Amino acid sequence: MENVVVLPGIGGSGEAHWQSLWERRRPQLRRFQPASWDRPMLDDWVSALDRAVASSPAPPVLVAHSLACLLVAHWSALSQREIAGAFLVAVPDPQSSSFPPEAAGFGGVPEGALRFPSLIVASTSDPFSTIDCARLRARQWGSRLVEVGPLGHINASSGVGEWPEGWSLLQEFLARDVYRPPQ
Repeated sequence: MENVVVLPGIGGSGEAHWQSLWERRRPQLRRFQPASWDRPMLDDWVSALDRAVASSPAPPVLVAHSLACLLVAHWSALSQREIAGAFLVAVPDPQSSSFPPEAAGFGGVPEGALRFPSLIVASTSDPFSTIDCARLRARQWGSRLVEVGPLGHINASSGVGEWPEGWSLLQEFLARDVYRPPQ
């Protein structure tokens, strides 16, 4: 897995977050770099993602968490750059009262089908969304959905550590949806 761009959510996925742990173990994973992790501006994040995709030697796989899942939907509607697929973990609901006000610009999420294979991984106890919202996004975006049970926001405070189950889900997504041999 040489061509993966990691897309943390607001705050940039701290040191104990599974994304950061995956990056430390696998240095070939590259993190996109917006101007600010704490004050997300949609235009800046879209530009940062577009730069990361453009600098990839081949269409990359995006591994997004939380707010970055909404970024992927916005970027998909605005950019024609090709990606191999998107692994979307803990898609937040911008209509939720728990949605960070500093991320309000990420609301108005495009509802059309994504133009690449995608998998949404959702917790049944996410404080920033509901399982019904995850199911709706999966239908709207044409994404496969995997419900992983009560794992909170699937982040460091969820206690998932390096989240080996998530790594297995990513490998299965790549094999099943992204890198399928031609029929």
